[in-house]
Amino acid sequence: MAQHPSLDPQVAGLLAAATASGATPLIRSTPAEARARVGAGNALCAAGPDVRDVRDVDLPVDGGSVRGRLYRPDGAEPLATVVYLHGGGWVTGDLEYSDALCRHLAADAGCTVLSVDYRLAPEHPFPTPLDDAYSGLRWAARELARGGPLVVAGDSAGGALAAACALRARDDDGPRLAGQLLVYPVLDADLTRASYVSNGQGLLLGPREMAWFWDHYLPATDRRADHLAAPLRAADLAGLPPTVLVVADLDPMRDEGLAYAARLTEAGVPVRLRHVPGLVHGFLRFSAQVPAAAAEAPAIAGELHDLLTNSTRARPTNEGP
Repeated sequence: MAQHPSLDPQVAGLLAAATASGATPLIRSTPAEARARVGAGNALCAAGPDVRDVRDVDLPVDGGSVRGRLYRPDGAEPLATVVYLHGGGWVTGDLEYSDALCRHLAADAGCTVLSVDYRLAPEHPFPTPLDDAYSGLRWAARELARGGPLVVAGDSAGGALAAACALRARDDDGPRLAGQLLVYPVLDADLTRASYVSNGQGLLLGPREMAWFWDHYLPATDRRADHLAAPLRAADLAGLPPTVLVVADLDPMRDEGLAYAARLTEAGVPVRLRHVPGLVHGFLRFSAQVPAAAAEAPAIAGELHDLLTNSTRARPTNEGP
């Protein structure tokens, strides 16, 4: 790890153990094998706080239904309704993947949270995961928010879906959004950016792994410039909701996140940028063993709370290196 001197030492230990395990590399795994590995990785994520009520619901989507999980906070009237979209490269992940952060968004941001278990690629490639996510957003607007503040949120590939939902809601006269929360989001299919070069080796996720995910999600490379697949490619970002955007300094996708934050700001969208030093892509998945990662979940929820309560003062925070 000498080439990454700023890497958090606990993360370095986890990565060294993963390398020593001799597990089949992701790029040589089947989707089923990748899903099993990601599911086993839930054990590295600390349990989130208790909230007043957690229950699964069925959400209508084109051709049937998908599961959702509803989290209701303690106390008085919720500050907002958050529709959450889990990460996992559009190929892996489920409701358990994002359970801890959803609990923090309920407990620490005071929001009702709906986590959407959208269908996965390659069985359901683009745009089906996005269509499911948008159906969940519309359901939440109708059944939960009912005219109150509504937020779309997600991490990694779920961050891509959240950003695309915000664009789609703006362009299709969809639900009015009070905010979007994008946690180390995938925002482009360009795997040659400087952060891919500097952070693409030895840090769990690099260009080969992201190419594997993209190949399953959207095999037609000429369609990856679609702004609903790669939101950074959108021609205009004006009119999008106030945004909390979280990037990890040692993430290959750091630069596309920073570019999106800059473009949002240029378009007049209030942005709270949280630039986290020492951590890698997906760091919330390591919160049971990495104290710096564990501290980020309530901090991210706090950023959303602050944005919703005083969006006119949205500003960059914790800018890091």
